Amino acid sequence: MDTPTRATAVHDVDTALLRSWAVPMPAVEGDKEIRGHVLVLGGSCEMPGAIILAATAALRAGAGKLTIATGQSVAQLVALAMPEARVIGLQEHDSAGITLDAVAALDPLAERVDAILIGPGMRDEPLTAELVHALLPRFEAAGSTVVLDACAMGALLHPPADWPQDRAWRFERPVILTPHAGEMAHLTGVGKDAICAEPDPCALDAAQAWNAVVVLKGARTVIATPDGTLYQHEGGNVGLAISGSGDVLAGVIAGLAARGAALDQAACWGVALHARSGERLAQRMGALGYLAREISQEIPALLEHIAGERAGEQETIRPAPVGWGMGV
Repeated sequence: MDTPTRATAVHDVDTALLRSWAVPMPAVEGDKEIRGHVLVLGGSCEMPGAIILAATAALRAGAGKLTIATGQSVAQLVALAMPEARVIGLQEHDSAGITLDAVAALDPLAERVDAILIGPGMRDEPLTAELVHALLPRFEAAGSTVVLDACAMGALLHPPADWPQDRAWRFERPVILTPHAGEMAHLTGVGKDAICAEPDPCALDAAQAWNAVVVLKGARTVIATPDGTLYQHEGGNVGLAISGSGDVLAGVIAGLAARGAALDQAACWGVALHARSGERLAQRMGALGYLAREISQEIPALLEHIAGERAGEQETIRPAPVGWGMGV
């Protein structure tokens, strides 16, 4: 695949690109270990559902093992909702932020986890940032793909105490970030309207400055990489603009990364699967009223269909009208 420069090319995330860039498939005789182990860290007393949505999506994307780490106050609830997962309860502050005791609790997992998603449903951005910075060195050293969503992206705004004050934070090893325009405005200080008007340079600048694959979500989602490669995806429908939709997308990306997909590959496939799931749901149920929890149910069949494994099936999904958006 060509690597475009900033000024010359944008890759469309369409069926042709995806079929030429197949996600890793386990051997027929493979077990759950070979399909990848994903750790999802998040949730809070007010938003336990976010981590359930993200974790479910990771499994629907094909990950073989799932561990969930969440606040002790909701761990039992999450365990009942996710019988497929090992659930670890973590100590919480009064603010519902997770304490640094989580580092010791999660350290033994670093060598066994292929991807870690941090952020869905978390509270208290400064405390979450402190936790992210404490966990990053261990999981990065072990080779785990790191996906940061929602509150966890605030690590960019709250660097470690020993970081030079005259330098903006930059990840040592590339990670995946999944902001919508409002979150991007918060992270960059650029106005939301300006980001919506010109998302491409904003995403590219951020990807290079932060050393991250940036998934800037919207009716037209752009995926930028640290080397200046830019992808775009248009599709989905207004039904995706619903609470929990972004948690699902983050979970799909983490699940694909756990299977061995490269960072930009997991991001592009995740965005396409998320959008096409919304399109299929809209065809059956209408564009408004389907739930974020239903998006993941479409993922397994779409994975096979896009990969061309159902050669006789014809694509019937219609393009979305311009302006339909992606939920947060």
